[in-house]
Amino acid sequence: MNQQFTAIWPGRPYPRGASWDGEGVNFALFSEHAEKVELCLFDSKDRREIQRIVLRERTDEIWHCYLPEARPGLLYGYRVYGPYRPEEGHRFNPNKLLLEPYAKDIIGKLAWSDAHYGYSFNSKQDDLSFDPRDNAADMPKCMVIDPAFTWGDDRPPRIPWSDTIIYEMHVKGYTMQHPEVPQQLRGTYAGLATGPAIEHLKRLGVTTVELMPVHTFLDDHRLVKQGLRNYWGYNSFGYFAPDARYSATGLVSEFKTMVKKLHSAGIEVILDVVYNHTAEGNHLGPTLSFRGVDNASYYRLKPENRSRYLDYTGCGNTLNMQHPRVLQLIMDSLRYWVLEMHVDGFRFDLASALARELHEVDRLGAFFDIIQQDPVISQVKLVAEPWDLGEGGYQVGNFPIGWAEWNDKYRDTMRAYWKGDGGLIGEFAQRFTGSSDLYGTSGRNPNASINFITAHDGFTLHDLVSYDRKHNEANHEHNRDGTDNNLSWNSGVEGATDDPAIKALRALRKRNFLTTLLFSQGVPMLLSGDEIGRSQAGNNNAYCQDSELSWIDWNLDSDKSDMLEFVQRIIWLRRSHPVFRKRHFFQGRPIRGKDVKDIMWLSPDGREMSDEEWNNSFARSLGVYLSGEELNDHDARGHALVDDNFLLLFNAHHEEVRFTIAQYDSDPQWEVLLDTHYGSGLPAKRLLRPGAVYPLQGRSVAVLTSRRQKNKTAT
Repeated sequence: MNQQFTAIWPGRPYPRGASWDGEGVNFALFSEHAEKVELCLFDSKDRREIQRIVLRERTDEIWHCYLPEARPGLLYGYRVYGPYRPEEGHRFNPNKLLLEPYAKDIIGKLAWSDAHYGYSFNSKQDDLSFDPRDNAADMPKCMVIDPAFTWGDDRPPRIPWSDTIIYEMHVKGYTMQHPEVPQQLRGTYAGLATGPAIEHLKRLGVTTVELMPVHTFLDDHRLVKQGLRNYWGYNSFGYFAPDARYSATGLVSEFKTMVKKLHSAGIEVILDVVYNHTAEGNHLGPTLSFRGVDNASYYRLKPENRSRYLDYTGCGNTLNMQHPRVLQLIMDSLRYWVLEMHVDGFRFDLASALARELHEVDRLGAFFDIIQQDPVISQVKLVAEPWDLGEGGYQVGNFPIGWAEWNDKYRDTMRAYWKGDGGLIGEFAQRFTGSSDLYGTSGRNPNASINFITAHDGFTLHDLVSYDRKHNEANHEHNRDGTDNNLSWNSGVEGATDDPAIKALRALRKRNFLTTLLFSQGVPMLLSGDEIGRSQAGNNNAYCQDSELSWIDWNLDSDKSDMLEFVQRIIWLRRSHPVFRKRHFFQGRPIRGKDVKDIMWLSPDGREMSDEEWNNSFARSLGVYLSGEELNDHDARGHALVDDNFLLLFNAHHEEVRFTIAQYDSDPQWEVLLDTHYGSGLPAKRLLRPGAVYPLQGRSVAVLTSRRQKNKTAT
C-alpha cells in the first residue's frame, strides 16, 4: 500500500487511535502542548515514508483527521512539533518518528541507533541539547487493523475466585521446547493454542493462565549490546498491541484465537500489565512515543527540575496518573483487552505506583475510583502487585475491595517455615488460613490473597531447594542483580548433584511446598514449570535470558514425571473439597451442638494449642483440624456445601514427630490420603482410629480425612 491520499476529511476526536469503520480510517492523537502534528504514512514494502499529512483539526487537545480512501494494513507514525525545553518538561522533536500510544498493531523491530534519542547529552554541562537526526528508518511502524473476528459462542469462563488456580506462564517459554507443538508454532500465541499445550494445563487442573507481559515491549539498548533480550517483557510501549515476537502469523487475530481456544477448554486468561512506566526510561532514554507526543502530560516530572522524572518504579519514569488523558489511556486499554480480545482479568505490575496521587499511595485515589465504577473492568479479575519502589510503596493488605493481591508475606513465611526456621507456627497458621489479619478487617475474604511460593521474579521451586545463593553471572551484572533474601536452602549441596539422598530430600521439600500451597485458604498461584522441576541454574533474576535457561524442558525423566503426577493429585484434591477453598474465613467457633470448632490448631499430642505452645521458639510441628460440616457457603445452585472433615499434620523438624489422633466429635476413623514423605504412594497403615499415633517423618506433611458425610457437595 503506497498510494498518496488526496481526500483528507476533518474526522472525529474519538475514538482515539486509528479506527477503521468499513469505509475509511479515522486518526486521533492527544497532545496538550503540541503546536503541530503530522501523520506520516509509509510504503508497506520497503517502509519508506511516502506522505505527511498535517492534522489541522484540533478538538479538546485531540488532533484528528479522516482518510476515506485508507484501508487496514496502512503503516503510519507521527511527528509532533512543539517547544523543546527539557527544563520545562517539553521534549518535542519532529525529527523523531513516534509510535502512537493507541496503536492496535506495531510491526517491525526497533534497530537501535543514536538517532532514537531526542537530545545530544553533554555530561559535563548536564545539557540535553536538541538532536536533529531522523530515526524513521530504524523505527517500527503502527499498522491500521481490521478488528473483525468470528468469536462464535465464546464466553468468559467466569471461574469464581474460590475455585481459581492460577498458572503464571511465559508465552514463549512454555512452548519453545515442547516436542508435540509444531516447530513453526513454538514460542507463539498459536503454539499456546495447540492441543498438546492446552492438554497439559487441563490435565494439571489449573483454571487460569496468567500471561507475563504481551503488550508490545522493547529490548533495552544496554541488553542488546550485550547480546541479551528483555525476556520478561516489563518494558511496555504499546498498550493495545500484542507483541509481534510471539506471533507465528503476524496477525492480531492469532492472539484472539488463542484466547478462544483456551476458553473452549474452560481456562481463563489473565494478562500481566505494566502501566506504571514505559520503555522510554529516564531523562537519558530514547524518544519513541509518549515522550515525543507530550512528555509533560504523560510522565511524572520532578517539580524542581522538570527535565528529570519521578521514579517510583526503578525503571526511570512513572506514568502520570494525575492527568485525565493518561487515566483514559489506561482505561481504554483495559477495556480494549476485555471487549475486543476477551481476556478475563489483569495482574497489575507495581500497582502501588498507579495509586499515587501527589506522592503517597492513596487507596481512595482516582485510579481505584474509576476501576470500581467502570461496568466492564470492575467485573473481571483484578490482581495487584501491591508495592512499588517509592517511599510508602509497600501496600500488602491495603488495596480496596474488589482487588486480590500477591501476598509476599505468605511466600516468605512458607519458605522460612519449610527451611526449618523456628518461631513461625503462629505466622504459618495465619497465612495458611487466608491471612485474615491482612484482609479480614477491611471486609475482604480469603480470596483476596494470591498465595505463592515462587513467581517469575526469583528462584524456581527446584532452585529454591537447590541453591543457598543466587547465580546470576549470565546476566552480565557481576551477580549484583536479583535479591539476596531468597529464604532458600540447598538441601546440602549447592546446585546440581547425583547424590540420591539429596535428590530425594529436594523432591520431598518441593512436595511440602506444593501441598501447603494447594491446601491453604486463598487463591494458589503456580509458577509454570514448577510441576516438573524446572531450573534456571540458580539464576533468580532471569529477566534477560531468552534461552533454554528460562524455557521449560519438556523431556520428563522419572523424577519429573513423579512430581507432575503428585501435583495433579493435590490439585484434584483441592478442587474436590470445598473445605480447602472457603469464601469466608474460619472463625474458630464451636459448631452448633458439637464439641468441636470449625477449625482447631493441634499440638502433636492431639490437644488444641495453648498460648504457651504458640510462642515456643523451637516449635516446628503442628496439626490443624478442618471441619467440613458447616462451611457457611453454597454452590452455584444455592445448595449448602458440606464436606468431609480433615486433619493436616505439618512437621518442618528434621526428625520424626509422633502425632496422636484424638477424638474429634464422632469421627469414627481417619484415612491417610497423602503423606509427602511417600510421594505419590501411601504409608502401609492408611486407616487410623482415635487414639492412634501417626509417625510423621521429618520434613513432611500428611493429609487425613474422615469420610462420614454421605451427601457432600464438591466440585
